[in-house]
This record gives sequence, C-alpha cells and structure tokens, in this order.
Amino acid sequence: MSAIARPDSPYRLEISCFAVAIGAFGLGAVMAVMQALARADLDVAFASAKVYYLSVTAHGVLMALVFTTFFIMGLGFLFARTSLGRLAGESWGWYGFILGCVGTAITTVAILSGSSTVLYTFYPPLMAHPSFYIGATLLVIGSWIWCGVMIASWRAWKREHGSEPTPLCMHGMLATVIIWILATAGLAAEVLGLLIPWSLGWVERIDPILARTLFWWFGHPLTYFWLLPAYVLWYTVIPEITGGRLFSDKLTRVVFVIFILFSTPVGFHHQFTDPGISSGWKLVHTFTTYSILFPSFVTAFTVIASLEIAGRLRGGDGLFGWLGKLPWRDPFFVSVALAMLSFAVGGFGGAINAAYAMNTAVHNTAWIQGHFHLTVGTAVTLSFMGSCYWLLPRLTGRALVAPKLALAQPYLWFLGMILFSGSSHITGLMGQPRRVFSSSFFGDEAAQSWQFLTSLSAIGGVVLFVSSLLFLMVVGGTYGWGKRIDAPEVRFAVPLDDDSAPAPVWDRFGLWVGIAVLLIVLAYAYPIYELLTMERFGSPGFKPF
Repeated sequence: MSAIARPDSPYRLEISCFAVAIGAFGLGAVMAVMQALARADLDVAFASAKVYYLSVTAHGVLMALVFTTFFIMGLGFLFARTSLGRLAGESWGWYGFILGCVGTAITTVAILSGSSTVLYTFYPPLMAHPSFYIGATLLVIGSWIWCGVMIASWRAWKREHGSEPTPLCMHGMLATVIIWILATAGLAAEVLGLLIPWSLGWVERIDPILARTLFWWFGHPLTYFWLLPAYVLWYTVIPEITGGRLFSDKLTRVVFVIFILFSTPVGFHHQFTDPGISSGWKLVHTFTTYSILFPSFVTAFTVIASLEIAGRLRGGDGLFGWLGKLPWRDPFFVSVALAMLSFAVGGFGGAINAAYAMNTAVHNTAWIQGHFHLTVGTAVTLSFMGSCYWLLPRLTGRALVAPKLALAQPYLWFLGMILFSGSSHITGLMGQPRRVFSSSFFGDEAAQSWQFLTSLSAIGGVVLFVSSLLFLMVVGGTYGWGKRIDAPEVRFAVPLDDDSAPAPVWDRFGLWVGIAVLLIVLAYAYPIYELLTMERFGSPGFKPF
C-alpha cells in the first residue's frame, strides 16, 4: 500500500482510493478517444467493429463504475475522518478497498481480453465471460463494506453527540450510501440471480426484459450515487473556497432526503419501448422521475445564492457585478462553475428523456450519449477532477504543480464537451443511432448529413483527451514532485442560517429509508410479479466477437 500512499500520510486509505479512481479514468480516457475517432469514420489503425465495441464496454465500466465508485469511497472516508473526527473500522475500509481492486482487475482483464464485449449496460442476450460478472460483484461488495464503515462511523459519532445535527457533508454522504445500497439491490438480483448462473451454463436461457428491469432499478439511481457527492462538494466546499457562506443548511438537508426517497423508483422511463411492462406503470415512473428534478432545481438556486453571497462579500455590486469577484483563477472553482453550467443543459435534456412522447424521438439515438456526457461526463467528472486540485495539497502536503495547466484543463474539458455533446444531441435528433461503429452506415445516403457533425464530435473527443492528459500530468506531478508545504486544513462552509439548528427529523435516516423501501416496493413489486408470471421463452447467450 505504501507504493500508492506514503506511509507518513494520515490519509493513506483516501489517497489509495483516489489513485485507483484516477488510474481507471486514464485508461477510460484512452478508450474514449479511440471511439470518437473510429465513430467519425476516420482511417485509423485501430478502427474495427471489434475494437470499437470493446472500447465502449471498457470506457463505460471504467468511467461510470470504477472511477466514480473509488473516488466517492475516497471522498466518503475523508469527510467522515474530518467532519466526525473518526473513521470507525478503518481496517474494514482497507478490506473493502482491496476487494474492490481485485474485482476491478478481474473485470478489466475480462473486457480487454475480448471475451466480455457487452457494453456498459451489459444487457442480455449479450453474454460476457463469467469473470466479468464475478469481478463486478466483488467491486460492489467492496463498496458495501465502505457503506458499512460510513454508517458505523456516523453511529459512533451520534452516540457521543446525541441530538446534535450530523455535519452537513456527512449528511450528504450518508444519503449517497443509502441510495447506493437501495440501488445495488436490483443489480445484485440481476447479476447473482440471472447473469452469473446463465454465463456459467447452469441455465440455458435468460429473460432479457426481466434483466433489463432489474438493471434499471440500479441504472438510474446510479446517476444520483454519482451526483450527490458532487453536490456535497458544491454545497459544503465551494462556498468556503469562494469566501462566502452556504445559503441554507436546512434546505440542503431537505434536498438530500428527497434524493433518498425518489432516486430509485424511476427506472421504467428507460424502458418506454420495452414490451411486458404496462403503460400505466411507465406513467407512474414518469411522475417519480419528474419529482426527482425538484431537488436539482433547489440545488441550482441554493448554490448560486451561495456564490452570490461570496461575490458580494468580496466587493461585487450591481445586478451581476458579484460574478466577476468570484475566484476565476482557482481551478477547482472554475471546474465546478463549468460543471454546473453543463448540468443545467443536461438536466433539461433529462426532462425530455423522461417524457413518453419526446423519449420516442430520441431513444437509442446519439442524443442519449450527448445527454449522458453532459451529466456524469461533465457535471460529475469535472467536479471530481477539479476537487483533486483542492484535495491533493491537503492530503499530501505538496503544492499544486503547473497551476496554469490546472486552470486551463477545465476550460478545455468544457470546450471539448460542447463539441462532442452538442453535435451528438443534434445528430440524435437527425436520427443517428448510438453505439453504432460506422456513423456513415457504409455509405448510406441518409447518413451523409451527419458527417460534418460527427467530425466535430471527433474533434471534441480529441480536445477532451488533451484535457484528460493535462489533468493526469498535474495530479501525477503534484503527488510525485510537488513542493513540500504545510498541508492546508480541510474546511467546510459555514451556513448563513448557522444560528438556527436544523430540525432533528432530517437526521432520522431510518425513517427515510423505510419510506424509500416502501416506494420501491410500490413501484416495482407488481410489475416484476407480472414479468415472472407471464409466459416467457428466454434467450440463449450471444457473443458477437
């Protein structure tokens, strides 16, 4: 472990988690630029259907599952250690980390060997090698151990502090933990109950619709598992580094609780075109999907209000004069500001995806990849990347190297994402499918109208890759060669309403979990029962490569 985190660091576990996350990010970035160039039908050496779909699988799994999971684990350990003054069961945290690393290695080898090209969603009847599913299971079990450490740390703190409100950053991380546990219950049912027995040959056929339903039980709340830690950074760290105050502590806690309640029963809006699920249940999930938009609107208001407070405290006046007073030379702040701007656009796209009629126009088109890269690919990823510039000096006691490169990196990411995601949205509306190796459809006349935009998309992919390289250079250089400094303290924002303690009901996580479970049962129990009782024929496994 000392090869990853220096033995003199009190944050060895956190640094180790971040190191694995950043390693997965680097490999995923290589896969991404390969896809962008190949999809634009450029004559490159690696352009083949086999390599393209392998890279889609690797990029999706490494970025969306490995990078995010390890980074969020690292943030959780850090916030528990600093806000609660303890990390209960740290040795268990190491066990979870090691198990997650083993699972990641097994899954990555399965993908890169070419035996598990099943894309990010791993839908049947595409079948992976059993090691792919087993490795992913070990990663999830490792993350469950992290959840246990987080809960144990909070309970130990609560026993000593009674009715004192949970520190806000920890309140948000506990909401993240709860959402992850509720969401991965569906994934566990799919992988353990269906995919592993099927891939091992214990059963010959599998029900694709049931598997898709269980996947989206997990797949959409996964978005909020990514998003909430970014929100925790926006709420509790950004107001501090801008010199301001958090607009409202109470409102922030309400947001986290709403996410606990409504994050999971939303999956059917990904299955509007699937048979076997009645339109009535799809409508129910449409309503719950729109309900989860509300806390994001509240977040936009609260965080922008906090930034305005900071700008005015720094001397900004007039209607928008406060904007110019914000720390635009701080790479973490710039990363979050651009992430928020991207998420605003991505959020409106999400509302379109959740509407039945409009969803039919964009379903399985390039619009979806454009939307996805604005949300997790920018709002979350850029926030996490920017936070590294804040984290590294505090965790390692080393000054950030090449601060000008660190400042340029988020602007490059934003530019690359405008080109990549913007062109994907437009070509999606023109009918270009997603996850298709040749965007020209091998000379099809209708596809000629996409060529200019797919070229822009490829340019955007290259710009994103350059931004990724800058990020890796700054982070690696800081850890290896940054100047030794006195490590700054990890500090969190003071709320504007600090004199008034939040109502203790927001800390009653057992109550909110109970209601969330009830909502999940109401949303999924009968539709899954219908799928299990209707006549089913199943499908054998299919391996195109």
